[in-house]
Amino acid sequence: MTRAEAIAAVSACLTDEVVVHANGAICRESFASGDRPGNFYMIGSMGLAASIGLGVALARPEKRVVIFDGDGNVFMALGTLAMVAAEGPRKFLHLVFDNGTYGSTGSQPTHSRQVPLEEVARGCGYRRALRVTERGPLVAAVRELQGESGPTFLLVEVSPEESVGLPRIPLPPEAISDRLRGYLAGG
Repeated sequence: MTRAEAIAAVSACLTDEVVVHANGAICRESFASGDRPGNFYMIGSMGLAASIGLGVALARPEKRVVIFDGDGNVFMALGTLAMVAAEGPRKFLHLVFDNGTYGSTGSQPTHSRQVPLEEVARGCGYRRALRVTERGPLVAAVRELQGESGPTFLLVEVSPEESVGLPRIPLPPEAISDRLRGYLAGG
């Protein structure tokens, strides 16, 4: 499955969660799949989606926080997995769309085929860490993990195929931040 297909399948399972997106194509594919007021699009800061999501989860523990991350992003800030596990946010679902490349910087290979990130997350202390490779099990795993106490982690293997022609997010970073603050204040 492509990352865009996986993102669309996961997005269909969401309701009122805050979703923090890693930079690059993940933002664009998710925006194209359907923008939501609770979506926060990370523009330009590779590797920080889980850190931002952790901050939201700690400040608003009653809100479910979902991270749309990439394998390259996780490798850029691998220590964040330990920080998330140590803080233990109970409503934290960390999805990693693993295409085996640093897609936003030229598709250089990552080490995800040699270093299974779900095992790293489990070793850091995430309460549950799974891997899926197909749409049916992906939807089932998301629904299952949404109901569990976290932090939980789901690695989604996707093809290295990149979406083409997707526009950039049409919101400036300040508007994205303001929108999230407004969403959190309202709910």
